[in-house]
Amino acid sequence: MRAIFGVFLVAVLAALTVFGGYLYVTDRFVAAGPLATERVVVVAPGSGVDGIAATLAREGVINDPLIFKIGVRLAETARQLKAGEYRFTPGMSAEQVMGLLVSGQVVVHRFTVAEGLTTRVVRDIVLAQEDLVGEISLEPGEGDLLPETYNYLRGDSRDAVVKRMGAAMGEAIDSLWEHRAPGLPVTTKAQAVVLASIVEKETAVPAERARVAGVFINRLRIGMPLQSDPTVIYGLSAGTGTLGRALTRKDLETPHAWNTYVIPGLPPSPICNPGRESLAAVLNPADGGDLYFVADGSGGHVFAASLKAHNRNVARWRKIQREQAKRD
Repeated sequence: MRAIFGVFLVAVLAALTVFGGYLYVTDRFVAAGPLATERVVVVAPGSGVDGIAATLAREGVINDPLIFKIGVRLAETARQLKAGEYRFTPGMSAEQVMGLLVSGQVVVHRFTVAEGLTTRVVRDIVLAQEDLVGEISLEPGEGDLLPETYNYLRGDSRDAVVKRMGAAMGEAIDSLWEHRAPGLPVTTKAQAVVLASIVEKETAVPAERARVAGVFINRLRIGMPLQSDPTVIYGLSAGTGTLGRALTRKDLETPHAWNTYVIPGLPPSPICNPGRESLAAVLNPADGGDLYFVADGSGGHVFAASLKAHNRNVARWRKIQREQAKRD
């Protein structure tokens, strides 16, 4: 009888010990963690629970790697922990850390490509993203990449991002093309991108895009040269889009493929990567008889349907320029 009681007592004590250990682990598992400030940590692929626990402890995210490992195994989530780059917030418990790793809510990086940049500049922006990997083996042409904000994850390839930018441009032009105005002299999607790139470089005022597009559409309809300074700059700058000096009369008279003062119609390629709004403006330009525009001194432009009215506007702009020069 005493022997049976002794065995029973040992079993009870063992059970109490296990239960006490369980309570200890669970209490520690849900208790606030040691992080005092937000921290980003990379959990490497193939780390396993042991490796993950060691990384988190080394980075000060959790107090005790053993408590984390036991808690994860009790929760039966060891196979659900996902590698990646995570942002841990102050005081996260080991349980909350486990939940974040199970969710796979990794840090999302982003960069923005502004409208009107050349493909050469866009490539440099992508190359500058330190969390991307690999070189750019793709060779997108001018106007092939849609300007907007792009999200990516640490470890994504640069080629994959560039491919996504190209697909975005294709989707944008396809969608807008379906709703284009009838009777446009721009008869292909490629031509639309070329003209949109010119509109993009001609005005930084969103409300003007459709009207600027209307001027060029009207000129194309009557066979009038586009006479766009940005196209001349593009041709003279070896495709960089930046000349570093003011255009001269000789520049405007020098023949090259992008000099729209000399060549009829559209240049052979876009001169930058136009945004969605400039594409939309070209495919649905403003109605009216405008054939000219010139800067108005306030960042926008003044438009005219006749050369006589345009010359008056140009004279007014020259006067503004002279007054600005005197103040400077």
